[in-house]
Amino acid sequence: MFSRDIVVGLMQRGNLAHDQINVMLQPFGLTLQQFNVLRILRGRNGKAACLESITTDMIQRMSNTSRLVDRLIAKGLVRRKVCAENRRKVDIFITEKGLDILDKIDPVLVTTENAITSSLSEKEMEQLLQLLTKIKS
Repeated sequence: MFSRDIVVGLMQRGNLAHDQINVMLQPFGLTLQQFNVLRILRGRNGKAACLESITTDMIQRMSNTSRLVDRLIAKGLVRRKVCAENRRKVDIFITEKGLDILDKIDPVLVTTENAITSSLSEKEMEQLLQLLTKIKS
C-alpha cells in the first residue's frame, strides 16, 4: 500500500513543481517543454541536434517535438538547417536570441527551484536525490 502512496505523492509533487516553473516561464513567453528544448540545445555547446535526440533528452518525452521546434523557430530562438552529409536529416541549433533568453531565465529559475525545495535541508535534498535515483534504477 505504501507503493501507491509514494507514486501518488511523487506525481502530485511533480505536478506542483511543473506548474510553478510554468508560471515562472510565462513572462518569457515559453512553455516548460519549449524551455526544455532550449536547455538541451544549449547543452550541445553549438553542436547540432536532431529531433530524435531532442525527444530522447526531454524530461517529458512528447511526440510533438517537431511542433515545439517550429514554434521556437517562429520566435527566433532556434534555427533549422539541412544536414550537409545526409540531406534527409535536419540539424537544429540554438540562436543567440535563444541563448540570451536562457541567460535571463536562469537566475529566475534558481529562485523558483530554491522556493520549491525551501522546506528541505541540504542533507534532506541529498537523501531525496539518492532515493529518487534508486527508484529510477
